[in-house]
This record gives sequence, structure tokens and C-alpha cells, in this order.
Amino acid sequence: MKELLRSNDPTVIAFSKALLSGEDICVFEMDVHMSVLEGSVGILPRRLMVREQDLFIARAILRDNDIQLDG
Repeated sequence: MKELLRSNDPTVIAFSKALLSGEDICVFEMDVHMSVLEGSVGILPRRLMVREQDLFIARAILRDNDIQLDG
């Protein structure tokens, strides 16, 4: 699994997951339950992970929908 996206905006995470799922790309969301440790402040980002072979097309899908990727 490779990291595709890191964000602490839940709307960006949800929209990205919907876009990728619509293209039959398996997405795994990490750090979902970190709010327990941080006190529900939302400062710790969540990560979206995809298979290495899906990384290129997943990045292209998010870029085409104006979602900023790190790097």
C-alpha cells in the first residue's frame, strides 16, 4: 500500500474515497480513530492508501478533480 493523500479535512477524504471507489480502486483509510487520542480537535491528518499498481491512476483522478496532493 502506498500513501495517496493526507488531510485533516473530512470532506476531502470522503470525496476522494467516493471518486476512487467509483473507478473500482480499492482505498484504505488510516488514522480514522486518532480523534480519541487528540480529543476530537481534528489536528491529526487521516491518510488514504491505495495499492502500488493503482497509485498513478489514483493520483490522476484526484488531480483531475482539483484535489491537492502533497509532492
